[in-house]
Amino acid sequence: MSQSSEPVVTLPTSKRTLHIVDWLPPDFGAVGQYALAWCRGLAGQGQDVTIAGLSSSESSIEEEQHGEGRLRVIRLQTPAVDKKSFAKRMLWMVKTNIRLLWHLRREMKRAHEIVFSGSPPYMLWFIWPIAGRAFGKHLVYRISDFHPECLMAGLKRVPWPLYLLEALTISIRKQINGFEVLGEDMRQRILAQGIENERVCLRRDPSPVSVPAGTEPLPTPDALKGLKILLYSGNFGYAHDDATFVEAYIRHHHEGSGRVGLWLNAGGMKADRVEAALRAAKVPVHRGSTLPIEQLPNLLATPDAHLVTLLDGFVGHVLPSKIYGAIESQKQVLFVGSAASDVELLCLEGLPQGHYHRASVGDVDGVFRALEAIGRQDA
Repeated sequence: MSQSSEPVVTLPTSKRTLHIVDWLPPDFGAVGQYALAWCRGLAGQGQDVTIAGLSSSESSIEEEQHGEGRLRVIRLQTPAVDKKSFAKRMLWMVKTNIRLLWHLRREMKRAHEIVFSGSPPYMLWFIWPIAGRAFGKHLVYRISDFHPECLMAGLKRVPWPLYLLEALTISIRKQINGFEVLGEDMRQRILAQGIENERVCLRRDPSPVSVPAGTEPLPTPDALKGLKILLYSGNFGYAHDDATFVEAYIRHHHEGSGRVGLWLNAGGMKADRVEAALRAAKVPVHRGSTLPIEQLPNLLATPDAHLVTLLDGFVGHVLPSKIYGAIESQKQVLFVGSAASDVELLCLEGLPQGHYHRASVGDVDGVFRALEAIGRQDA
C-alpha cells in the first residue's frame, strides 16, 4: 500500500468502477467498512476499482495491488457533523457532497460505473445531474438509507414541503440505471415507488469481521460482573427504539431476576438518553466507546446476547448493520422491532434455534420476558 498523487495509469480491464461512501476506516462508519471490503474483493477479481470517502484526520490517496487488479482509496479530510443541530447537519450535508464530488471530478470522468449510497445523505440529488446527466455515466444506487423518508418516518406530523421533496426524489431515483438493496423489505419499498424489479438487485452486506470459535472476549466491565451481558454496539440514533427497551430493562431489575446487564457501546442521539435513564433508575449499565475494527471480533465475542432495535416507521428504509456482526458471533439476539424487517429473516436463517428473541416496539412485557429468558440461558 502506498500513498500517491501521480497521474492514474489505466489498467487493461473492461470495467473501471468508482464507489462513493461517507466515512472510510479507520473512522467509524458501517457503509464505508462494508464498501471497502467489497471493493477489495472486486480488485481481487482483476478490476480497476476506486473507493472514495471521508476522513476526520487527513486527505490521502492510497493504492493496493490485488493480483491483476488495483484498488485506489481516496480520503477527503472533513470535519465531523454536529448531529445535535438539524440546521448544521443540513449545511454539512450540502458542503460535504459538493466538496466530495468536486474532489472526484476526474475519477467520475474516467469511471465506467459509479456506485453511490445514501451516505452522505442526499448524495442522489448532487450526483445525478453531474455524473448521470452531464457525464452520462452508468449509476448504481446502493440504498443504505432512504432520504427524505427516514426524516419523515421520525416525525409525528410531516410538513407538506417534505412530501414535495419525497416526490421529487422519487422522480430522480427513476432516472438511475440500477439499484442495490440490503434486504427484501427495502426491495418492496423501492418497487412501490415505481422502479422496475429488473433494475433492483439484492446484495446483502457480510459481517465486517469474522468471529471464529475461541475468539478472546474483552474483559468484563466491573459494573457487569456476575451478570449476563447484553451488548448494544454502534449507532443508537433516530431510527432506533429506546423507550420500549429502557422500560422493560428497568422492570427486569426492579421486578424480575435482574440477571442481565447492558453494555452500551454506542454513540448517536439516543445513546446519552438511554444511559441517563438507566443510571437514574440505578440499574447496571456500562458505557463503552468506539473500538478499532481490529478489536471488533473480541467485542462481538464478549456478550451473551446482542441488542438490536428499530422503530416500525423505518422498516424497509433502514436495516441495522449491527445485525451482521451479531449473527456472525452466533450469540443470542434480542430484536425490538417488527417481524416485517429483514432483521427477523436474517436471524431465523442465521442463528441456532432458541437464540433469537423478538418483541414489537411498545411491547414492554415481551422485552421483559426476553430479558428473563436470556438471564436463564447458559452463555
